Amino acid sequence: MLIDTQGIGMTSQRTRDRLITRLREGGISNERVLEVIRLIPRHLFMDEAMASRAYEDTALPIGYGQTISQPYIVARMTEAVLHPPTPARVLEIGTGSGYQTAVLAQLVEQVFSVERVGALLSQARQRLSHLQLRNIQFRLGDGHEGWEKHAPFDAILVTAAPEETPVGLLQQLVEGGKMVIPVGKSQQQRLQVITRQAQDYTYQSLDWVSFVPLVKGMG
Repeated sequence: MLIDTQGIGMTSQRTRDRLITRLREGGISNERVLEVIRLIPRHLFMDEAMASRAYEDTALPIGYGQTISQPYIVARMTEAVLHPPTPARVLEIGTGSGYQTAVLAQLVEQVFSVERVGALLSQARQRLSHLQLRNIQFRLGDGHEGWEKHAPFDAILVTAAPEETPVGLLQQLVEGGKMVIPVGKSQQQRLQVITRQAQDYTYQSLDWVSFVPLVKGMG
């Protein structure tokens, strides 16, 4: 059951503000991203038993072998996606709890989100509807396949790590579009920004990261 969006105690606005201070100190500089993260009730995107830890800067379990990403990583990836030119249409691979989806939905015109685990997708739909975020389309499917029906996208954000970059996803970018994705084996993942230039791609490495693997097929 969803709990109050305002929060009290360890989910209060004061606690959220402290998180934003930590993100800013960690190098996040996009004020639009920081403001959205400050206002979004992250405690709604996990079990109530975990709510007291919602505004720690850490990843937390959400069931089905998945996690809600660390706020710093959400901010870092979102900041990279929004780096000019700002995208209008973004494909998200891995809806998960819906938290990253909620951040994106308040910063771009349209979000197309793909999730392989039906139960997680159902929960995320409910949460995002509760927050009255209406510019999101959802698909239950294999993230490796993207969402060709709605391609090409201005940007793609991937919230799980393949060992190698999925070529099929790169092909769903517009020219000049960018994909933000963690790539590599466990304990060896780098967060990358890949930009499409005609049929070629440029690669920029950001941080060392730790994500759950991008699994093929349905959950």
